[in-house]
Amino acid sequence: MGKVKDRITEELKNAMKAREEAKVSTLRMIKTEILKLEANEGGKEVDDAAFLQLLKSMKKQREDSIEEFKKAGRNDLLTKEQKELEILNTYLPSQLSDAEIEALVDAAIAEVGARDVKAMGQVMKAVMAKIEGRADGKRVNPIVKAKLSK
Repeated sequence: MGKVKDRITEELKNAMKAREEAKVSTLRMIKTEILKLEANEGGKEVDDAAFLQLLKSMKKQREDSIEEFKKAGRNDLLTKEQKELEILNTYLPSQLSDAEIEALVDAAIAEVGARDVKAMGQVMKAVMAKIEGRADGKRVNPIVKAKLSK
């Protein structure tokens, strides 16, 4: 985990020198959340899996805020949240394409031996274990449902 923390610290310094305000505030926010997480864990360093989970949580918060700001017509806040989301995404694993998700779903259906929608829970569990944060369950669910409905 030290590597990720060091990377964020280094990028924070560079962003400060370049006067990239959005990046500075987002990196400070990430660093603060890491420190909070470490404090909650009794001071031990956060591992990569916990860091990834933290980033996914922060991403979800931004996505929810973006939806709410769109509904409220708050373009000033919307732009800020979108920039933060864009920066957070640079630290997350690249997202899978629909074709890649479909291939994983097909493999999971064969692995589980699913024949209909009743096995959807088992298939989702198998697929999500293989995806490891590279796709959201909201994207996977309809693909699984469509494949099992055939």
